Amino acid sequence: MRRKIIAGNWKMNKTVSEALALIAEIKPKVTAEGAEVAVCPPYTALFPVGEALKGGPIRLGAQDVFWETSGAYTSQISPVMLTDLGVQYVIIGHSETRGRFGTPEEGVGAELLRVFGESDESVNKKAHAALAAGLSPIICVGEILSERQQGRTDAIVHAQTIRALTGLAPEDVASRVVFAYEPVWAIGTGEVCAADEADRVCGIVRSAVSELYDAAVAGSVRVQYGGSMKPDNAPDLLARPNIDGGLIGGASLKAADFLAIVAAAN
Repeated sequence: MRRKIIAGNWKMNKTVSEALALIAEIKPKVTAEGAEVAVCPPYTALFPVGEALKGGPIRLGAQDVFWETSGAYTSQISPVMLTDLGVQYVIIGHSETRGRFGTPEEGVGAELLRVFGESDESVNKKAHAALAAGLSPIICVGEILSERQQGRTDAIVHAQTIRALTGLAPEDVASRVVFAYEPVWAIGTGEVCAADEADRVCGIVRSAVSELYDAAVAGSVRVQYGGSMKPDNAPDLLARPNIDGGLIGGASLKAADFLAIVAAAN
């Protein structure tokens, strides 16, 4: 039985004081039973949020990581820096760092976000580095609108999954890796992938894991859905057999909305 996991991706939102105010609302209402819960604030708030989370069940996550432990890599943050702050999860390969937005119609902010250009290869290197440092990676995969319209969703998601996992030990994948299927066209647009289709594509991720390892590993790995999950659609999405939680963007910035999604996962 896979434990559901709800992770809030705050993106570039919340000052330290705002982050602490949000945690003060969320923390008392999250219990150790039911779904696992994590929050991923911006780097500036990682330490104070981590301190505020002490003594409670909410896990601390970061939004990205570099694959080296130290060096002349201006602007980057290393895995050991994150673990030193008490970080347990790290998001890797989010579409906003991959820059996979195609045209402006295919996702909010496409004209800006295209510049980041994360590759499948760098996602794999970051996954290796995260696991070596004791972090659990949340690896994001997903197609842009034109790829879906061309019938390429399954091939894109399958390829991203295989490339992300290359060289990873099966025991790490089974127990520590989380995937998040994020249809890029649904992120920040208010659009949501129909629950049946979201479940089917999460199954593509699981099938790729089985192909690379075996059915036991595939049956253990957790696959979240990300892409405009909100309190009204969360119960339907989270009831599907291949969807093991949610990577929550906008709804994680409001305590009531985030807690309603957590409740739907319990």
